[in-house]
Amino acid sequence: MDNWTREQWEITRSQFPDAAFYLYTPLCGTCAVASKMLEVVAELKPELPLGKADLNYVESIAVDYEIESVPCLLVQKNGQLAHKIYAFQSVPYLLEKLS
Repeated sequence: MDNWTREQWEITRSQFPDAAFYLYTPLCGTCAVASKMLEVVAELKPELPLGKADLNYVESIAVDYEIESVPCLLVQKNGQLAHKIYAFQSVPYLLEKLS
């Protein structure tokens, strides 16, 4: 999973109907667990554009997407924001939400 800037997320959103963007902060323990789950998801779904960013460096996304907390996974389906996932329950749950 590559680190993306806001611009990379916007470009990906415009080029792919389905994509996901993981937002975290480095001192968040729950984010560390979510990151490990998403690494597994990225291996299982290599066709899905999936990037990540430290929310401290893409603050405008927090405002524009009304991010309530971290970790947060923005999921785009068919060109529209479909989910903002805050509870990373399990790898199977995430795979279901991304399929």
